[in-house]
Amino acid sequence: MATTTVREALRDAMAEEMRTDKDVFLMGEEVAEYNGAYKVSQGLLDEFGSKRIIDTPITEYGFAGIGVGAAYAGLKPIVEFMTFNFAMQAIDHIINSAAKTLYMSGGQMGCPIVFRGPNGAAARVGAQHSQCFASWYAHCPGLKVIAPYSAADAKGLLKAAIRDPNPVIFLENELLYGESFEIPEGDDHIVPIGKAAIVRDGTDVTITAFSLMVGKALKAADELAKQGINAEVIDLRTIRPLDRATIVQSLKKTNRLVSVEEGWPFAGVGSELSAIAMEEAFDYLDAPITRVTSEDVPMPYAKNLEDLAIPQIDHIVKAAKEVCYKA
Repeated sequence: MATTTVREALRDAMAEEMRTDKDVFLMGEEVAEYNGAYKVSQGLLDEFGSKRIIDTPITEYGFAGIGVGAAYAGLKPIVEFMTFNFAMQAIDHIINSAAKTLYMSGGQMGCPIVFRGPNGAAARVGAQHSQCFASWYAHCPGLKVIAPYSAADAKGLLKAAIRDPNPVIFLENELLYGESFEIPEGDDHIVPIGKAAIVRDGTDVTITAFSLMVGKALKAADELAKQGINAEVIDLRTIRPLDRATIVQSLKKTNRLVSVEEGWPFAGVGSELSAIAMEEAFDYLDAPITRVTSEDVPMPYAKNLEDLAIPQIDHIVKAAKEVCYKA
């Protein structure tokens, strides 16, 4: 096993797929000459040239539409948004064009495109640059939604997304780009879309999380262990389709569920998990399902207020203790 950062894992995934498939190309703001706003595309322009690594104007609506059109024509675009907050400018192309065309064409026309970029809060970037869009896009039929945590999953899931014949929303996290993880060596590392991972075994409570929140959930589980609570942590990895089987199987073992996400509470991923638990494992529940989310406010700019708005490790610990009746 080698060690690499999430940033390098994403770059390697794109490079490997571009080497084996000439139809794959990358486009977005500053992805070429500047090597990406977060250096995720570093070195790709030198290897693949300006016809496949394409700098665009600052017009998300325009280049997202070009990407969708290219996918209709048989190419495999990777469209990078400098942040998914800017994808709001392109949501008509993403939802009304990319997501719906396969259904509207009776299965005759797919749209093999990946929309990727950082999602959620970073570090003091304010309300208009800090939203988590996982539940937004997961609400829409026709889209797959991925939100990895580790470098291995970032690489394996991005490769799977590029190979997928239909549109994929690939949600990264700016704060994870520089984090290092072990990763399998070689060019054949693929992680299946729609499969969660149990990253810590436990028996007392199930904690689900995705993206940056997985790290906080694991640290919370360590603290809970010191207090006699053995938590199982599930990295959802894919938000749509959700791996219902893994979630329900864990819940039947632990009888308790704490959902952790960076998004807002209303109509969030945790709401869907609560519905799944009620529909498929109600008789196994020993406590109400608890959701740990961001506060229901736009993200503050001041660091002390930002910390209060985003889920923290002690919030997860408190929620787990409550469902175990040890608060």
